[in-house]
Amino acid sequence: MGLRFTRLFALTSTDFRAGISPQADETGNVSWINRQDTPRQRRNQTAVQRRVQDETEQSALAPAGLTWRNIMTSMHKIMRCGFLLVAATALSNLHGEKIPDEYKIGGFAIGAQAYTFNRFSVFEAIEKTAAAGGKVIEFYPGQRLSLEEPTVKWDHNASEEIIQKVKDKLAKHKVKAVNYGVVGIPKDENAARKIFEFAKKMGFYAVTTESDESIDTIEKMVKEFDIKVGFHDHPKRANNPNYRMWDPNYVLSLVKDRDSRIGSCADTGHWLASEVDPLEAIKILKGRVISSHLKDRNVRGLAGHHDVPFGTGVGNIGGILDELKRQGFAGNISIEYEYNWNDSVVDVAQCIGFVRGYARPLKQ
Repeated sequence: MGLRFTRLFALTSTDFRAGISPQADETGNVSWINRQDTPRQRRNQTAVQRRVQDETEQSALAPAGLTWRNIMTSMHKIMRCGFLLVAATALSNLHGEKIPDEYKIGGFAIGAQAYTFNRFSVFEAIEKTAAAGGKVIEFYPGQRLSLEEPTVKWDHNASEEIIQKVKDKLAKHKVKAVNYGVVGIPKDENAARKIFEFAKKMGFYAVTTESDESIDTIEKMVKEFDIKVGFHDHPKRANNPNYRMWDPNYVLSLVKDRDSRIGSCADTGHWLASEVDPLEAIKILKGRVISSHLKDRNVRGLAGHHDVPFGTGVGNIGGILDELKRQGFAGNISIEYEYNWNDSVVDVAQCIGFVRGYARPLKQ
């Protein structure tokens, strides 16, 4: 109809009260004119006079097929669509970016925690992750960069040049870096921001920490950078009763009233070492599992424990995958294989193979 909706949307009730009215010509173009009467004059008019003026203004709109009713209806629809668009954008930002499906195996973004290959360099860890069939990798701070540059340490203090070298190596082997930790996050916002700026440059899905004392700062960084944070668990410490990260109930109490992008990095092997049932822990943390250091172990408890390929130990890996799937888990699974340190590629490949073959339908 030739109606300029941008101008119409910008028109407010104040404009109408000020005496601004639309005037349509025969081609349907609408211009905006000032009414001659003021609100006080309008009130002083007789009912007949007001009706005559209203009919005159309505006839001015007739060539365009417009009425005050359809103008106001159009404005309402435009404003409603604008509100919904803003709301949808905000909701999308709340959930952050997803890990692309091309980096998933058996429905999960699975690969290695680089600590699995801590006897080797970052470049070698990327190579070994790819050789084992992994699609993603989680870095940790302090690993040496490469055989060619053994004195260069890889962490959030890396230069732009070093960051680009790592990105190029990842691209060469078609592995995506998705996480970083376990890293201490200080309370100081400027110091913490350096970690999140590094994470943003690398395109990480999340950062992993145990810095519960910095929860206020962490929440600010999560909102500023739209990067998730998972609180990691190590085994219960008999000589340090103040260490509570091993307890999923404590982690839940820490995060439950915080931004939804803050949750748990579920290390199932360390839960086993703490005599915590990993499946029950995952259920306790429902909706707050950001990522996982997934492990299968030969025994429960600390005595004589070590990692074994998925499905061959006591870790109930199938049950955990079922529960993660039921919860709509969208984070990364990092195989942190802390055994057979010098020759673990085959073991990691077996773990990935287990997940690749995972296709168990959920029970309703």
